[in-house]
Amino acid sequence: MPLPLFALMLCVFSVGSAELVIAGILPTIAHDTGVSLADAGLLVTAYAVGVVIGGPVITLATSRMPRKPLILGLMGLFVAGNVLAALAPGYSVLMAARVISALTHCTLFAVCIVVASSLVPPGKEASAVSKVAVGLNLATVLGVPLGVLVDQHFGWRATFWGVVALSAAAALLVALFLPRDAVPVTAAAVDELRVLGNRRVQLAVVITVVAMAAVFTAYTFLAPLLTDVAGFDKSTVTWLMLVFGIGSLLGNLLGGRLADRALMPALTGILAVLAVALLALAVAAPSRWACVALMFVFGVAYFAVMPGLQARILTSVAGGTPTLAVSVNISAFNIGIAGGAWFGGGLLDLDLGLRVVVAAGAALAGLAALVALGELVRDRRAGAAPVAEEKETVAA
Repeated sequence: MPLPLFALMLCVFSVGSAELVIAGILPTIAHDTGVSLADAGLLVTAYAVGVVIGGPVITLATSRMPRKPLILGLMGLFVAGNVLAALAPGYSVLMAARVISALTHCTLFAVCIVVASSLVPPGKEASAVSKVAVGLNLATVLGVPLGVLVDQHFGWRATFWGVVALSAAAALLVALFLPRDAVPVTAAAVDELRVLGNRRVQLAVVITVVAMAAVFTAYTFLAPLLTDVAGFDKSTVTWLMLVFGIGSLLGNLLGGRLADRALMPALTGILAVLAVALLALAVAAPSRWACVALMFVFGVAYFAVMPGLQARILTSVAGGTPTLAVSVNISAFNIGIAGGAWFGGGLLDLDLGLRVVVAAGAALAGLAALVALGELVRDRRAGAAPVAEEKETVAA
């Protein structure tokens, strides 16, 4: 991986690890700060709200800033937020620190994606996005377990200090290796806002929300499905989640390559595979071997869809003013995640069972695939297929 892309990937890894690790260290935080586990859980909620609401606002406010200084500034603020978390004397300060960190999340991810796509030849944008997004895979597979391990041996403050060190290293690599003129700033804030009126942008965001809701309707309740329905021991669930994580890593790289070759056909097909995988998991959940195989396929399909969702904005929709649109799409990921978890929990409250919850996730994935298929048909009818597809046709 080229050093500039590696530096951006490490930024995403740092921020992704900080976002996700909090769930694994909540019991320790609750004990040390003297709050209930439910109140400690609000640290997760506050972070998500900061991402969804603050992200697009900050992206718009910084639309005219040069990209490299902006990334360094955001990483500096992120480091400051985590230093404050590590030093927090109590729950209230820790909550404020989490909100400060969250405010950088959306804009940082969006700028890293846009800059990464500018560092590669036209038609390779999705692969560049997938390489940067590997940071999220590594945050899930490596960052979170390491953060929990540090918490177990040295306390939750040490986990935040680890995030600080990793983030500072990522910022140093950006300073050293990212070209200063990466993605020249040409768009005014009004141009970024105008893009959001584009029908394709709006439908791309809809696909993202529905796809992520599909994933997290099922993913949120995977652990009880594996223990209560498939009959696995609780100790085995960790290893099964590792299988899911390995699948997600492979899916991310595969999804980037497929999207580069034919964006909307790939995106539509992967969403269809996701729907089939979730439906099969709902049906075959009592079979342990089937669960293991389908956990892997679920992980592959989940992360294979992510490069295409962002590349739709970058290459086919937003043209020269993509940063705000990408930021809004990242907020859409979080809206879908929250909505999926809420929807799945609502189904459980109706006593419909865990297998029905997973099947509902499959139905949402099928709906996302249908919307993507409609966009694919509309593109071809209008003679406006994505750039990557047109290049493949010319090359053939």
